[in-house]
Amino acid sequence: MKSSQKNQQQILDKLGIQQLNEMQEAAQLAIHSSKEVLLLSPTGTGKTLAFLLPLIAELRKDTQNIQLLIIVPSRELAIQIEQVAREMGSGYGIHAAYGGQSFNNDRQALKRTPAILIGTPGRIADHLRRETFKTEDLKALVLDEFDKSLEVGFEGEMTEILSLLPAIEKKILTSATQGIQIPEFVTRQKPLEVNYLHLANNDLSIKTIISPEKDKLDTLVKTLHHLGNQPGIIFCNFKDTIARISDHLSHQGIDHACFYGGMEQLDREVSLLKFRNGTHQLLLATDLAARGIDVPDIQFIIHYHLPVRLEEFTHRNGRTARMHKEGSAYVLHWRNERLPDFIPDLEEEYLLDHNIRTSSSWRTIHISAGRKDKISKGDIAGLFFKRGGLSQGELGIIEIKNNTSYISILEDKAKECVEQLNNARLKKTKIRLRIM
Repeated sequence: MKSSQKNQQQILDKLGIQQLNEMQEAAQLAIHSSKEVLLLSPTGTGKTLAFLLPLIAELRKDTQNIQLLIIVPSRELAIQIEQVAREMGSGYGIHAAYGGQSFNNDRQALKRTPAILIGTPGRIADHLRRETFKTEDLKALVLDEFDKSLEVGFEGEMTEILSLLPAIEKKILTSATQGIQIPEFVTRQKPLEVNYLHLANNDLSIKTIISPEKDKLDTLVKTLHHLGNQPGIIFCNFKDTIARISDHLSHQGIDHACFYGGMEQLDREVSLLKFRNGTHQLLLATDLAARGIDVPDIQFIIHYHLPVRLEEFTHRNGRTARMHKEGSAYVLHWRNERLPDFIPDLEEEYLLDHNIRTSSSWRTIHISAGRKDKISKGDIAGLFFKRGGLSQGELGIIEIKNNTSYISILEDKAKECVEQLNNARLKKTKIRLRIM
């Protein structure tokens, strides 16, 4: 076993984690000892770290080629895994490749030969066809949420990718769903199974909310006021419905972000970012948000529409009550609507009239510098503390991208900070700021 450029304890210290959970320890042992592993664990239990830690520990320092390929079903999951891998600070190069960003940018990044490549099936297959990177040192393959990739029609690309990777010695398959049928083209032998799905949603409360009218918009608004200022996701089946609900919530003065497949990639990323940092406490989404997005501490989800299958119902509910925290899921339905057979008998939630939902007190500021400018979260925080005059409680989440960064600060400080710090220098870079 090869040692990584940073040992495991250094990585955990950097992430602020005292020790691995039981699933992560079991996954680590399995990945080190087996060539094929099936890792089954609920959303939010730390699967990404569970496979990254042992696989990074096995990377070689004496090669300049890609050694680890991670294939994911969505752009958001690729971005999330890239972020986790970078925050680990292992010292190895990392790149995420997915549709919606320039292929030439990918090509330039791959010339610098990262050790870890993360991507969606279509984009990875395209790179392999064009031979934009060498594969002889690519020994480890992760198919994260692999069942979702096959479900959304990536089977052709997945088959092609595996046929173009002759040097693969280790395969890790992950899922948050029980009873997954593994296609023959994915695995040559029966993989060692690490199954922790029994951890799912032990602290989840599922209730029903009855709408007296077939059009549930007014009941949704009453529900949101009833729940008060908590972060939550409203799930719909169609993007047209999202547009209609979004207009209605805007008219009611209820702040929210939208997230669905038809949005531009940058708009999707900004929606999630503003949801994570508290600028918006509500996310109005399709099932694209049911898996693989980094939005911790969600207090509730609302099924405005019910999915057609139990699996998606489970994945939606898995966005809340994560990692031993409590959470609630609400099925919003018209009193004459027949519920699917997979919905159990539910207790009804009665809406209170005296609660009120208010706007978020946080705002997001865009900064025109990022990772390529060699700036860190500490650099940004220092600028806003020292020259912006902010105190600890007035500064929120900082996220650094390749070319840009984002910071959340209290609303009553946002305009003053932008005026004061616009055109300031951060290290050697002059930065522009704007409120989003």
